[in-house]
Amino acid sequence: MAIQRLLVANRGEIARRVFRTARRLGIETVAVHSDADAGLPFVREADVAVRLPGNTPAETYLRGDLVIEAARKAGADAIHPGYGFLSENAAFARQVADAGLAWIGPDPDSIDRMGSKIESKKLMEAAGVPVLGNLGVDTATEADLPLLVKASAGGGGRGMRVVRALADLADEVEKASSEAASAFGDGTVFVEPYVERGRHVEVQVVGDRAGAVEVFGTRDCSLQRRHQKVVEEAPAPGLSAAVRTAMHDAARAAAAAVDYVGAGTVEFLYDADTERFFFLEMNTRLQVEHPVSELIHGVDLVELQIAVAEGRGLEVTSGDRVPVGHAIEVRLYAEDPSADYAPQTGRLLELAVEHDDTFALDGYGIRLDTGFESGDEVGTHYDAMLSKVIAWAPTREQAARSLARTLEKARIHGLVTNRDQLVASLRHPAFLDLTGLATSFYGEFPETLAGPGSDDLVPFAGVVALAEHRRLAARVQSRIPAGFRNVVAGPRTTTFAIGADEVVVPWFGGVGGYTLAEPDAGRPVTVVTASPTEVVLDVDGVTRRYDVRVLGEAVLVDGPRGGATLRIVPRFVDPSTQVAAGSLLAPMPGSVIAVRAAVGDVVREGQALLVMEAMKMQHTITAPYDGTVTELSAAAGQQVEAGTVLAVVEPAGSEEEN
Repeated sequence: MAIQRLLVANRGEIARRVFRTARRLGIETVAVHSDADAGLPFVREADVAVRLPGNTPAETYLRGDLVIEAARKAGADAIHPGYGFLSENAAFARQVADAGLAWIGPDPDSIDRMGSKIESKKLMEAAGVPVLGNLGVDTATEADLPLLVKASAGGGGRGMRVVRALADLADEVEKASSEAASAFGDGTVFVEPYVERGRHVEVQVVGDRAGAVEVFGTRDCSLQRRHQKVVEEAPAPGLSAAVRTAMHDAARAAAAAVDYVGAGTVEFLYDADTERFFFLEMNTRLQVEHPVSELIHGVDLVELQIAVAEGRGLEVTSGDRVPVGHAIEVRLYAEDPSADYAPQTGRLLELAVEHDDTFALDGYGIRLDTGFESGDEVGTHYDAMLSKVIAWAPTREQAARSLARTLEKARIHGLVTNRDQLVASLRHPAFLDLTGLATSFYGEFPETLAGPGSDDLVPFAGVVALAEHRRLAARVQSRIPAGFRNVVAGPRTTTFAIGADEVVVPWFGGVGGYTLAEPDAGRPVTVVTASPTEVVLDVDGVTRRYDVRVLGEAVLVDGPRGGATLRIVPRFVDPSTQVAAGSLLAPMPGSVIAVRAAVGDVVREGQALLVMEAMKMQHTITAPYDGTVTELSAAAGQQVEAGTVLAVVEPAGSEEEN
């Protein structure tokens, strides 16, 4: 059956990715969207779109009945689930088939058999694939520590907790189960040994109806935060030929054990010290990181998915495919790594990443798979990923260098992102020489949280452009130099907020131009040219050029070493907006799902007081110090905005000191 009109039961970058292949193949496209997503690019790019009323996943993208009804309304004859949401839901796959639609994915029975991590491990063990043993919550001992609590359904790091003390196990199981139930509708979790410095290595497979299974090499996805992948690459570096072949064979055996059809990924935990690997799970869908495999093998995995769904067979190669070059992908998230990866919401003022629309595998190239564009609103209901940026180059070192520089030059404004952390990761010696390549990378190298070190003259460039903007916008005396004073008693100051931090810039202005009031003694700074859109500085004989945009109370600055969104802090603050000392504020918009304290409770520093959920992840609000809860203004089930006062803790001993 030739597919004519394809509905993608997903959103954002994966919907756009599938649409791109469909358009090339001459297939019409259908988008479904929540109310929150109505203005996003994937909706505009589809040939037709169908609204799913509501905002939350449970109201929209997880409603299989609404998705199938949308396909019927739009005249679609096939459904591609993308990843996440209903992509590994066997019941939905059966509903699609029962509705007479083609399902772009594996058979429901295969999804069922691999859908439970508990049962799939038993199946893999019987097929001769090495596995880690399961442990019972009541039978685990000190000798088994550390432990990993994992959700049986789903993935993406949700419903996953590392436990280092047996006393914490029951509580972590409860939290993991709650998070898994919210994300996947199934709160089943299990416990297994946790390999501290293991690597996450996976194998891409594609199977057809004739029983053929083609392997498209390995990927390494070891750099993770909160057990969710951040940096992925192919082929997995540092593997011996014997290990690589054994992984390929194990992946083929895993796929054959469930008669796998379509694109899937077999994931392994690899111990580099012993060169042993263990089955983790099989993702019965397309993976987020599939582009790195596509680039080193010159294939379109979505096209292969469609071909298999249409009943065509694979051209299986004899032996292992030989990869060409190296590809690295990073996930650009709207989150603040320095604040425990708190998700960020709001308007994306600018998102511009230099990339190639197409490129051949004979040099360098940057691919951008993005769900957002400049001006889009990033909400609280879905995953915090904005885009995937992928580099291909002849070698791993060249790909890492190219990708780091591309990220550094990207214009990303309006929201705090993990961009600086990604750049620092790609340039870190332990990443480049493989010594730190493990799932524990960010715990071992916390310096990456601060990023690579931004340009310290960005705020001054912002001050100069802002002063010029205000001077030219003035209705009177616009010819008077900004900052001019008849009697100079001291420098003027401008305060900017950069994320959660504030930066005070002292400066002089006047007929002599702009000067930084407190430059480094050995590094003179001179303003060469100044306008509201461009500032050129001479730094001890070296010229730096900064592009600037002033948008209301925000100043967007991009320089040769990256940029920043500078929020103008008013000189005079409304007293009514101030909060009491000891106030615990919501770090992001979201829902309060648990309250674990009451007014009058005596609490210890670090004790959990409330639990919030935003962008499908849970965040615990803890006591900042020993003290007493004097106010509690949030209740379970309550939706709150960022900055809302949730509770107030009075420090211990404060009454006596007063």
